[in-house]
Amino acid sequence: MKNIVVIGAGKIGSTIARLLVHSGEYNVTVVDRSEDHLAQIETSAALRVAKVDIADASALTAVLSGSFAVLSAAPFHLTIAIAEAAAKMGVHYLDLTEDVASTRRVKAIAQTANTAFIPQCGLAPGFISIVANDLASRFDSLDSVRLRVGALPQYPSNALNYNLTWSTDGVINEYIEPCEAIVEGKLVQVPAMEEREEFSLDGVTYEAFNTSGGLGTLCETLEGKVRTLNYRTIRYPGHAAIMKALLNDLGLRHRREVLKDILEHSLPSTLQDVVIIFVTVSGWRNGRLVQETYANKVYSAMVAGRPMSAIQITTASSICAVLDMLSHGHLPNSGFVRQEDIGLDLFLKSQFGHYYEQAADTRRMAS
Repeated sequence: MKNIVVIGAGKIGSTIARLLVHSGEYNVTVVDRSEDHLAQIETSAALRVAKVDIADASALTAVLSGSFAVLSAAPFHLTIAIAEAAAKMGVHYLDLTEDVASTRRVKAIAQTANTAFIPQCGLAPGFISIVANDLASRFDSLDSVRLRVGALPQYPSNALNYNLTWSTDGVINEYIEPCEAIVEGKLVQVPAMEEREEFSLDGVTYEAFNTSGGLGTLCETLEGKVRTLNYRTIRYPGHAAIMKALLNDLGLRHRREVLKDILEHSLPSTLQDVVIIFVTVSGWRNGRLVQETYANKVYSAMVAGRPMSAIQITTASSICAVLDMLSHGHLPNSGFVRQEDIGLDLFLKSQFGHYYEQAADTRRMAS
């Protein structure tokens, strides 16, 4: 029974804790500064809560003492403080951030740490990079790698065709910050919300557009090895036009708290969602130009005795799978570990990775 600290008692943090405790292999402490969030956690002999303000460095290091790892499900702006505390206490560090600047800082911290630092362990960045690297490894040389991911309501009912299923801060950040890509073999930055495209999957039409952070470290890994590499977020048609009006025409990109307040008071959350994962890789194999595609839909379902949204399932199970691989010696126990260093087969065979395949004992939530 390894001791794990989960920072953040929101939807994803509480799901991570529940999955880990349900496995029977981990004792978990959930940390948050909000008593209201902590009060919603169902405690047990293997699950306790602790009210800690992350800004209090001494309190944070104290709660990490004696732990095997800390998993951050906190907002991206708290990433660095948690990573620094983990390095100081000799604790393995994993997070879900999509913020590029924070990940660069985590990589720098890892250079002098004695434990493993594995950022971006969610869906995108995270699982999407594991899939893309697995597909890319099957080619003699690469031409293009295109990653598309979206967490969408099954039953859209507003003009944005969207419900809140993920961190509002995270969504706003990825809609505003510059995006990394490889264009004609060179690593460049492209603007968020641009290069919109449409495609169909299972008879449903979607749009996709540039968003920040989804590639993780994949650009750095594949620079000089691929002509085109890009990441785009999937939405239902019409979403991008309205968001661009809010961000650009109304200037809300410069007033993030106002935009957050509008979204959280206008868009209801839902458990009835679907996560779409669509990765296409083309390149040369035995002298021929060929293409391989990974396409998957993960639906909300009953997991660990609770109804969970698809974004909860995919995000929480991903970081839990990486932790489990680390715990069982399948990943380096020190230094910076990239998502693309993780084998897809080992990931899916872990006790948490199988949720991406939604075994027969799970059911879609249709009501």
